[in-house]
Amino acid sequence: MVLRVAIGGFGAIGKAVAEALDPGKAGGIEGLSLAAVAARDAARAEAAMAAFAHPVPVLPLDRLWEAADIVIECAPAAHLRDIAEPALANGRTLVTLSCGALLDNFDLVELARRHGGRILVPTGALLALDAVQAAALGGGIRSVRMITRKPPGGLDGAPYLVEQQIRVTGLTAAKLVFTGSAREAARGFPANVNVAAALALAGIGPDRTTIEIWADPALDRNTHRIEVEADAARFSMQIENVPSLENPRTGRLTALSVIALLRKLTSPLAIGT
Repeated sequence: MVLRVAIGGFGAIGKAVAEALDPGKAGGIEGLSLAAVAARDAARAEAAMAAFAHPVPVLPLDRLWEAADIVIECAPAAHLRDIAEPALANGRTLVTLSCGALLDNFDLVELARRHGGRILVPTGALLALDAVQAAALGGGIRSVRMITRKPPGGLDGAPYLVEQQIRVTGLTAAKLVFTGSAREAARGFPANVNVAAALALAGIGPDRTTIEIWADPALDRNTHRIEVEADAARFSMQIENVPSLENPRTGRLTALSVIALLRKLTSPLAIGT
């Protein structure tokens, strides 16, 4: 059985995932086929589709579920419900990258439960989610802290910085621009720290997970450090992600993580929890 995949959002992440699914680009993914995409600029997406071995239609966000078994949401966070609600109400599997927005739309989990849908959150640009989930099973996690450092250009324009009138352009030294919970971070930096929301959901929740965000002009990579204190283990991990050329607010690893998740769905061998 071949599962049909539709992609909501055709930017840096969506296009990379679509190319991985196209037999003429990367050889495709066994057991999966690209069925449709949605894009803010439909004409541009249709032109890009002309280079695919198997071009697919460009549909409105709320109709992606009609063409697919799996719907991938990699659009701006404001469009999460447009994609997720109809997909989950019709029993589809939703792969979402707007994990931060999911925190304030958690009724979607109940919607999925009622209609036989599923919500999958890729690891994305973050290490250690498997370890955090395992440590949380015993209920023994005491603290989870994440320190994110990004080049200033990757944070510029975030709603929290605008509201607090914090400038990050022209910095000559690292500047701490936010300290708070993962829930607050997800609201204030919706395009930057979906990883914080994923970490919170894997562990002790968005209100007990603490986040620091730094704008650092000395960096050319998005850096995340996780520190966990638990009964089962004490661990810290750090990752330095190369920013996407098309969108410096996200790392190149994010699209690769989605592709890895898709391969795992149909592979006869799956590694990791």
